[in-house]
Amino acid sequence: QRLKAAVHYTVGCLCQDVAEDKAMQFSKQTIAAISEITFRQCETFAKDLEMFARHAKRSTVTTEDVKLLARRSNSLLKYITQKSEELAASNMEQKEKKKNKSSAAKGRRISEEQEAAVTEREDSSMA
Repeated sequence: QRLKAAVHYTVGCLCQDVAEDKAMQFSKQTIAAISEITFRQCETFAKDLEMFARHAKRSTVTTEDVKLLARRSNSLLKYITQKSEELAASNMEQKEKKKNKSSAAKGRRISEEQEAAVTEREDSSMA
């Protein structure tokens, strides 16, 4: 129920923005109808995504499922593909940074261990 109310509120805000841009008005019934259609379409999308994942024998919906859902709208598919690639690149950068940090930390530890070993050898040779 709260989700439906949130969709209705968002549709109302979008209709208000369009109304201001185009110098027109939307009736409450029109906003309610658009909200209902939007909510039903989202339910259909969710079921389709679930079925795509299940068909691929997965329990998790992936970006490939979302792209498959958006395949009929070239502009939406292009947008989703672009965002997906941006996210993938960002994730790779973060993994590289973590890898470099852990490598640097390992390098410092090894240097400290080598330094301690050298100091220990020097101490034992002086004795």
